[in-house]
Amino acid sequence: MKAIYLTGFMGAGKTTVGEKLAAEMNLPVLDTDQEIIKKLNKSIKDIFEQQGEHYFRLEETKMLKELPTENIIVTTGGGIVIKEENRAWMKEHGHIVMLHADLNTIYDRVHSDQTRPLASKKSKDELYQLYKSRESFYKDCSLLIETDHKNIEVIVKEIKERLKESEIGNR
Repeated sequence: MKAIYLTGFMGAGKTTVGEKLAAEMNLPVLDTDQEIIKKLNKSIKDIFEQQGEHYFRLEETKMLKELPTENIIVTTGGGIVIKEENRAWMKEHGHIVMLHADLNTIYDRVHSDQTRPLASKKSKDELYQLYKSRESFYKDCSLLIETDHKNIEVIVKEIKERLKESEIGNR
């Protein structure tokens, strides 16, 4: 089975959904941000502060291409979709599942999270502008899953059902 790449704005639930989906599908899950942290032995915040966002984005692309592309769930950082190269890689090697949450939900989850260098201390309007600048990239996906007002079990069930439908449609 091709890889399943979970994308979406920060705070959309990629890590939580990825872990549950992996458990239900009996597949390993890897997180691009966590893999970068391990590789560079630095937090995302430190990477942004010391080397900058451009450096981080280069490392993110390298990491994406180093990860397995079969029988795996990959949870991604919120900005991985910015680069067309990354979207093309994910499309070629798997299914891109975009998790979408309302901006109010996202703001409540991320606005004071110090581990998110592009979100901490931003106003709701600033987060909205960041989201809008990425929106078309997020929508360049295989499946778009609305997550608002759904528990994790419902979200995971919907992903599994829609992936199965898309597999049948591609035969």
